[in-house]
Amino acid sequence: MSSNLKDKVVTYLRFLEESDWQAARAVCAQTATVWHNDGKGDETLDEYFDGLKRQIGSYESIRYDVLRQLSQPGGVLQQHVVHVKGKDGRRGEVHAAVYFGFDDGELIHRIEAYANYIPVDRDS
Repeated sequence: MSSNLKDKVVTYLRFLEESDWQAARAVCAQTATVWHNDGKGDETLDEYFDGLKRQIGSYESIRYDVLRQLSQPGGVLQQHVVHVKGKDGRRGEVHAAVYFGFDDGELIHRIEAYANYIPVDRDS
């Protein structure tokens, strides 16, 4: 089961890379909540997706590189780097540790993200 949950997280991230909001939403529970280390508290999944749409819409491309995943029944803790390229050509990275909690139906019901954006701005 734990590898199945790991695979579900990766599938969810691929949907985000493709801006396939409907598919990403389909792997989440209707009552899912999201927390970030920004001090704003919990938000609904719809609020989270609204923010992602605005943010990802400003990029030419994004790519999630999963560095490691640890799982237990009902959850996956993951470290990843999101590589972003702006429409202006600038690049950056978001280093993150994210917990994905799953309900009994194996839908994501909780996301807790600790993230830090690092501008790269390389010519190559």
